[in-house]
Amino acid sequence: MSTSLLYHTSGIRGYSQIKTEFDSGMVCFHVEAQPQVCRCSACGSTNCLRRGSHTRRFHNVPFGRKSTWIVASLPRLECRECGVVRQIEVGFAQPRRGYTQAFAQYVLDLAPHMTIKDIADHLSVSWDTIKEIIKMDLRKRYARPPLHGVRHLAIDEIAVGHNYRFCTVVLDLDSGRVLFVGPGKGAETLVPFWRRLRRAKARIEAVAIDLSSAYRMAVETYLPEAQIVFDHFHLVKLLNDKLSDLRRQLYRQATDDLHKDVLKGTRWLLLKHPDHLDVKRNERARLDEALRLNEALATAYYLKEDLRQLWKQPSKDQAHVFLQSWFLTAMASGIRVLHQFARTLLAHTPGILAWYDHPISTGPLEGTNNKIKTMQRQHYGLRDQEFFHLKIYSLHRAKYALIG
Repeated sequence: MSTSLLYHTSGIRGYSQIKTEFDSGMVCFHVEAQPQVCRCSACGSTNCLRRGSHTRRFHNVPFGRKSTWIVASLPRLECRECGVVRQIEVGFAQPRRGYTQAFAQYVLDLAPHMTIKDIADHLSVSWDTIKEIIKMDLRKRYARPPLHGVRHLAIDEIAVGHNYRFCTVVLDLDSGRVLFVGPGKGAETLVPFWRRLRRAKARIEAVAIDLSSAYRMAVETYLPEAQIVFDHFHLVKLLNDKLSDLRRQLYRQATDDLHKDVLKGTRWLLLKHPDHLDVKRNERARLDEALRLNEALATAYYLKEDLRQLWKQPSKDQAHVFLQSWFLTAMASGIRVLHQFARTLLAHTPGILAWYDHPISTGPLEGTNNKIKTMQRQHYGLRDQEFFHLKIYSLHRAKYALIG
């Protein structure tokens, strides 16, 4: 291979090819440094004396199915300016790395389409080498996401392993970027993020969270001017849980087999949106029969469906009137689980109605959490926490399969 071809295929400049060797299916290109690159690697001075040389091998991009190596003779120079003997700087590889920059870029080009193991097998290198290259690139591009200009946030936690291990994720709702990932799910987990946010002088207008008191207190403490918006998905989910508890309670209290047979298997029918009931499976008729035989269950179910109208009112004031009316109806129902939920709803009224000022939710973050779970499954788990967090930071660019 000519010196020119080395430059065009591998980005190697300032070196001349001496010879080419073929050994055990590998191609080794021997190169030596040209005079213009023989300068002090610290101060850049050319006022140097040669003090021997050192030979290093670098894994290079493959040619076809052949692995290639760059075997470079690197002179050691005594710099008269510094008075120190140093090896010259290798222009085509990162310091203390056994592969060329072209090889690293080739790995990064394959990463969106192949797993780490597949790339390692394809290039006949270790799994750790491929992971190191990808991790360095992720650290360079995503280690500190920019916070300037951020206006709307979503905060939620996600289970990341066995034994109920969690991490807290903060999402920029305007750009879809993950801004912060921290271990745990308490308010103290977010302290490093609040510090970065303060240094960036970001003006946060609204934050979407679930009903977690820890997140609410953290936002009120560190972002006193931001408006808290309670996610309506979590409110409906909480009411669905109360409805499931009521169904189980009625099933245990049923005295005849008819009521038990009707209630059995109706949990998912109660939680399903009415428009999604399958007519072919007779789900609508089964649900109607269960509601007809249980007045308390019917009351709770219709109140649950009526609550969806809270976020469809023409204005914030009308939504407030609707919420008060719903609260009074629930309290008059005589159903204990509805009483509990209605009090919770009333206590969180400002954050619920804040949706009319800032129509945001944690929905996009729930989608990101699903991507994280998919990524975990495809990796069969990630033991390196830093690498795991960096992969999360890069999720906004993943649109199809999450591989690598």
